[in-house]
Amino acid sequence: MAAFLTAAHDDTERERFLADALAGLRQPQKTLPCKYFYDAEGSKLFDQICTLREYYPTRTELGILRAHAAEMARCLGPELALVEYGSGSSVKTRLLLDRLERPAAYVPVDVSREHLFETALALRLDYPGLPIEPVCEDFAVPFALPRLTRRAARRAVYFPGSTIGNFSDAAARALLTGVARRVGPGGALLVGVDLRKDPRVLERAYDDAQGVTAAFNLNLLARMNSELDADFDLARFSHRAPWVESASRIEMHLVSNVAQVAHVGGFAIRFARGETICTEHSHKYTLTSFARLARRAGLEVRRVWTDRARRFSVQYLEVPAADRSARAARASARARGDPPRS
Repeated sequence: MAAFLTAAHDDTERERFLADALAGLRQPQKTLPCKYFYDAEGSKLFDQICTLREYYPTRTELGILRAHAAEMARCLGPELALVEYGSGSSVKTRLLLDRLERPAAYVPVDVSREHLFETALALRLDYPGLPIEPVCEDFAVPFALPRLTRRAARRAVYFPGSTIGNFSDAAARALLTGVARRVGPGGALLVGVDLRKDPRVLERAYDDAQGVTAAFNLNLLARMNSELDADFDLARFSHRAPWVESASRIEMHLVSNVAQVAHVGGFAIRFARGETICTEHSHKYTLTSFARLARRAGLEVRRVWTDRARRFSVQYLEVPAADRSARAARASARARGDPPRS
């Protein structure tokens, strides 16, 4: 039965991948969802990217966490159920788990099944008293959390890295609104937010000299060849990552070096020479613009930690609890028999 369920899940995932790929590749500006970067090979390549000299976000965020994780843990509070979106290797999470007071549960959520369960196993060995419940899902769409064995005093979402920048303004707002609903009034979000800076720094970060980011981008085509019966010739595509000032974002593209036809799931996809597939947007925020976005989603920024150069930020947000004084006033009015206010 377990083998049957796994096979059925794999078939469903393949059908979803194929549908998403064909939908994007049939657009005037061809696209592929960046969530499909993270098969086992893609996850390993991203871990390599995080060690590159040019790729500042990971080491900068780690520096912020090492300096301020104790403060972050105090903000999050004791007996916390921590849900992590896009958990990957959970390296940053360990800095929090080491400082949280009596955490009730850790729920890593990721689309890369093999990577997710390998990481969860390692964490269970290192944190034997902590319930760890991995969830293999796309956090950008509604998903159910597992039933937790311990009662939590509070729920929080941890969303490290700069992944929030991969979403359009509308999609980021929808995601943050979903976070607010998931954690509920008084719940929290701890999120990594990359900040605007010199475009030359950004372009080097997304197009490194060693070509690891290029390999990461091209691996998306290799994954389609393996899983979707595609026949992309990777040698006929190259990686490009320009800064787009008007949109405040880096865009990652796969560029067709020649006019060609590729096939995906039996369907022909035509490319003109120089035509691109956009595989990722990475928006960069100011502190003001991100606070405005969060507020529209029902979250309020309470604390912000940055590095000295203000290249990156880790931000603590809360869903405002119901106004207790207002509730008390309404209760008092009801007790006096006053008519309700319109």
